[in-house]
Amino acid sequence: MPSVKTVRSASSSLWMSSLRHLVVLSSLCLLITGYSERDRTRELMSKYPVVDGHNDLALQLRILHNNQLSQIDLHNISNVATDINRLQAGHVQAQMFSVYVLCGAQEKDAVRLTLEQIDVVRRMCTEYRDFELVTSAKVVEEMNRLGMIVDLSHSSWDTAWAVLNHSKAPVIFSHSSSYSICSHSRNVPDWLLNELKRNRGLIMVNLHNNFISCKDKANISNVADHFDHIKKVIGAESIGIGGDFDGALSFPQGLEDVSKYPALIQELLHRNWTENELADVLRRNFLRVFEEVERVRDVLHSNHPSEVQIPVEEVQNPCRLVLRPPSKRKERPFNQSPSSRAQFGPPCLLIWPMVLLLSIIFSIE
Repeated sequence: MPSVKTVRSASSSLWMSSLRHLVVLSSLCLLITGYSERDRTRELMSKYPVVDGHNDLALQLRILHNNQLSQIDLHNISNVATDINRLQAGHVQAQMFSVYVLCGAQEKDAVRLTLEQIDVVRRMCTEYRDFELVTSAKVVEEMNRLGMIVDLSHSSWDTAWAVLNHSKAPVIFSHSSSYSICSHSRNVPDWLLNELKRNRGLIMVNLHNNFISCKDKANISNVADHFDHIKKVIGAESIGIGGDFDGALSFPQGLEDVSKYPALIQELLHRNWTENELADVLRRNFLRVFEEVERVRDVLHSNHPSEVQIPVEEVQNPCRLVLRPPSKRKERPFNQSPSSRAQFGPPCLLIWPMVLLLSIIFSIE
């Protein structure tokens, strides 16, 4: 009859053997699942390539290369986060490039610099067959009439609220994230997200570390938390991607440049986002907004151009870029409206602290 010690030894060996098999099977399952998610990501993004709402490559071309496209190869630029090869690797098919002029140029040569930035983006399209200029699909009514997409990412919360309640067409936050996840003033609080939902507009999630984690460091999981929260509040049909590459200093680990978008989509697949939801996030939501903006334009095409001017006293601050949240109100419940319209001022006097030309989109063939 075997001793207790022998039985215990045999039992222990059996348990260790079973544990090893379990570890091997678990590792194999993870490996298979990982490959499956990568394959699903690649197939999904091949069918629904990314529409990215914001990229500051043009600014970096001025700072680093003085806009001299002849001196560089846009297929491969080592000191930025964006080039043609990485856009293709990231499955980015349509990219909105901002034409941004630094605030110090105010009352100096801002107009000249802006025209030069428009020129360099247009030259990108004429000198590289990979880029194609797409121009179809001051007061808000005039932007609606012209078929321009109104962008609220650099506006105050009060301005955003007034526009959302005034615009006849959907609007976007081209590169903003969730204020509930990271309480940065550039992010959007839940009560404003609900206004955006009613407007049928779009929030395109910004990937900059400070907007994602409110710290200098972040990771893909932190980014996915923003997508999850916004989806919970207003649904996947109101979400897009606005990376802000080359316009910010630091990005999450694993999302360092435009080639890394598949890693984000794979993380969302892992979090049980459906392929249909991700197709909306990747491009269909933006295309739907663009089409609705153009429908409003077609309805308003017979209206006369607006001649309303912004009063001089409204534009006397040196840069017109005030990103502070309003001091009169904190987070507001979904169904609670402002106490009076006078608190915000008439919509026709809104100041637009933006220099983005959002009627321009660039596609990679």
